[in-house]
Amino acid sequence: MSEQTEIPPQTEKVVSTTAIPDLQEKVLAAIKTVYDPEIPVDIYELGLIYEMNIYPVNNVYVQMTLTSPSCPSAEVIPGEVEQKLKAIEGVNDVKVEITFDPPYSQDMMSEAAKLELGFL
Repeated sequence: MSEQTEIPPQTEKVVSTTAIPDLQEKVLAAIKTVYDPEIPVDIYELGLIYEMNIYPVNNVYVQMTLTSPSCPSAEVIPGEVEQKLKAIEGVNDVKVEITFDPPYSQDMMSEAAKLELGFL
């Protein structure tokens, strides 16, 4: 019987096919500077980022969710993500899409976020 190593969800979210070597790291670092105003954890660690693609022409696509459909920051958070990604040198265009499928749950948080918020 072979042991299977579980890959943390965060490592599966990023797909990069860009020619700029460190663009993926810059995009991820920028996303990690965006916080839900009511929660002291960045949106990446909260598990709000479902998918992130960086295409060969350096366009960035982010699919994300919010903690609830009635989130008071529903326009602020995606707008901040878009603004911060567009500010990265080399990024041509950014599209941020909101989805509620699957619905957000605390299970999507990283261990670090759960620890910070006292869930562990």
